[in-house]
Amino acid sequence: MVDHARSPAASATEPISDPAALLALLAETRDDGGLLHVEDLPERRAVPADWPDWVNPQVRAAITGDDLTQLWSHQRQAADLAHAGKHLMLSTGTASGKSLGYLIPTLSAIADGSSAPTGRGATGIYLAPTKALAADQEARIRRWAIPGVRAAALDGDTPPEERRWIRDHVQLVLTNPDMLHYTLLPAHERWASFLRALRYVVIDESHAYKGVFGSHVALILRRLRRVAARYRSAPTFILTSATTAHPAEHAQDLIGLPVQAITEDGSPRAARTFGLWEPPVPPDGSDTSRRSAVAESADLMTTLMIRGVQTLTFARSRPGVEVVAEMVRHAVQGVSPPVRVAAYRGGYLPEERRELEADLREGRLRGLAATSALELGIDISGLDAVILAGWPGTLASLWQQAGRAGRSGKRSLVILVAADDPLDTYLVHHPETIFGRAVEATTVNPANPYVLAPHLASAAYELPLTRDDVAYFGDGMEPLLDSLVQRGVLRRRPRGWFWARDDRPADHFSLRGSGDQDIRIVESRTGRVLGTVDADRSHSAVHTGAVYVHQGRTHVVTELNLEDGSAHVVVGDPGWSTVARSVSAFDILGAREHQSWGPVTVSYGDLRVRTQVTSFLRLSRSGEVIGEHPLDLPERELLTKGVWWTAPEEVLLDAGLDPGDLPGSLHAAEHASIGMLPLVAQSDRWDIGGVSTALHPDTGMPTVVVYDGHPGGAGFAQRGYAEARRWLSATHQAIVACGCRRGCPSCVQSPKCGNGNNPLDKAGAITTLATILRNAS
Repeated sequence: MVDHARSPAASATEPISDPAALLALLAETRDDGGLLHVEDLPERRAVPADWPDWVNPQVRAAITGDDLTQLWSHQRQAADLAHAGKHLMLSTGTASGKSLGYLIPTLSAIADGSSAPTGRGATGIYLAPTKALAADQEARIRRWAIPGVRAAALDGDTPPEERRWIRDHVQLVLTNPDMLHYTLLPAHERWASFLRALRYVVIDESHAYKGVFGSHVALILRRLRRVAARYRSAPTFILTSATTAHPAEHAQDLIGLPVQAITEDGSPRAARTFGLWEPPVPPDGSDTSRRSAVAESADLMTTLMIRGVQTLTFARSRPGVEVVAEMVRHAVQGVSPPVRVAAYRGGYLPEERRELEADLREGRLRGLAATSALELGIDISGLDAVILAGWPGTLASLWQQAGRAGRSGKRSLVILVAADDPLDTYLVHHPETIFGRAVEATTVNPANPYVLAPHLASAAYELPLTRDDVAYFGDGMEPLLDSLVQRGVLRRRPRGWFWARDDRPADHFSLRGSGDQDIRIVESRTGRVLGTVDADRSHSAVHTGAVYVHQGRTHVVTELNLEDGSAHVVVGDPGWSTVARSVSAFDILGAREHQSWGPVTVSYGDLRVRTQVTSFLRLSRSGEVIGEHPLDLPERELLTKGVWWTAPEEVLLDAGLDPGDLPGSLHAAEHASIGMLPLVAQSDRWDIGGVSTALHPDTGMPTVVVYDGHPGGAGFAQRGYAEARRWLSATHQAIVACGCRRGCPSCVQSPKCGNGNNPLDKAGAITTLATILRNAS
């Protein structure tokens, strides 16, 4: 580790403005690894456009008075289509000014209608995937102070009295899908005047809505259309996305209506220097971990900050963010003048997040470590550099995070630091897979019965369902309605299906994870809620005895109460970290598709996965196991989709494996294939799971399965099945190319393995995958 603050006399130096020079400086700090590749991304020249004649004069005056005097071609095209009532997807690069494409028509319609003698005039809904993004847009509109335009953010932090005022007086509500689901749609009668005048619905950063959460959002939007039709309004939908393949198809999947895509970016973009960086490996080729991406990124960030470079570092996990911030905070102690760094992640309270955002904008923060909570389009300008501590999961996220740098128009620096992970290692050694590849397609599946059923119940609560609602919910509606009637959730009447209970369906399921409610993390001595963790992760993250970190402070979980949805913690650092251990098994319920590669069969279909967290390990600062402690937690069952492959045992034995080699070989191949699935599917490895066995009772053969970690599936495993040859070939290459002897985190070890990465056989995995691929077509 480089000590950047060797003495109290250490001082910040003059900044280096040239990113190439900065990379050279960073490379000089390493003599055992570092910079692998530099990609110079050229600037893009602007394509200007004139303002439309139909724009409200006061709207135009307010926007041009904010130094936004010039439109780009894509902004004009989007504004014209929206003004004409056409549903559209505006899919252009980060910092390309997409917001004007929807603000110009929306604010103009509101301003034009504000002088109407009766009624409310036009209204609009702006949906953002994060509270911070909605708050950022609210501040911008308020700064413009357009006469007759009232805009306000509505989220879970809005007090009741403000909610009433927003409902009765505001024309543009800036909110999120959760608030539509929990607040506006169940109480639509109170919003009648607003919905009657609804002209536009803006869905910003729509690529964030993917997988199971995206499927939930798609059904919320169908429910919104249905309720709006009750009040005789048919709003125009405007979607934006910085990075997604097939943008029109994705937008249509979300709203259920035909959409026109705008993809030609007319905005200027400054040149960008992009470095691929690999932390050093042990010089003896041992199987211990290479230096972590978190620690390496903290060193790089420290060097840049001391050089006056305002730097944002993205880490893949909440604990990783806390560690980066703490390491940099320690390294810059004694630097004069002082430089300040902080952490930013989901789970923080709203006032904490907004203060950090303001400090970053105003330059009071020289550095910030963040999760993807800061990935989306919050207007933070002037950042000089972005460091990615590990592959963010998809190319879409990579370009979103990289786009946080250079927003002031000057040349910027981006560094991707490889984590100890098969995919990270593969990517930094194959730059063409980053710079020569289109972004992934975004998958949503609103027909997933585990997702659709609770939304049908919610829709029935809002308005009785009829057969005509197939137009919104698809052909799978009626069979699910029959099931809901049998369970006493709905009641069938001649006029349709009615909600049959006294409570609200929205209170019974989550839009994320398994449908269970989030677990609150409560500080025992004060009763303060520190944050939340989803129910799926709670058994492994906040079990009794777990070590939990919040804003650099270490806590220990004293109790996980699953009945009331809380985990109680006390402040204190016990001197160790914790890792949960679990056991898993799966049942094959049926194959939907299969392909034969000689004696090997690759299948896709329905699975039941059973997982139970059974104990946790205490690890010393150096990673040594200092104790294992049993846990008494219930088994969790998941009905999902998966891709699996089978090979007769004799085929593997003929390839040179012994029977005793099979468990470790299959286990290692499973880990590596999980790590490589994001190469072909827009998934994060934490969205997927895997199990392997040398003899599965449903197949009678050695079997490896990779599955979606969400009820009903999320589309990731299906994508893996469609790209099986490419996926498993890259997996084989990644293991072969790794320089370790017996297996390490860069090839076959997994950070989420419930068995403590035992047994693992790297050589056996190479042989197994080569055998599997021998007849692949």
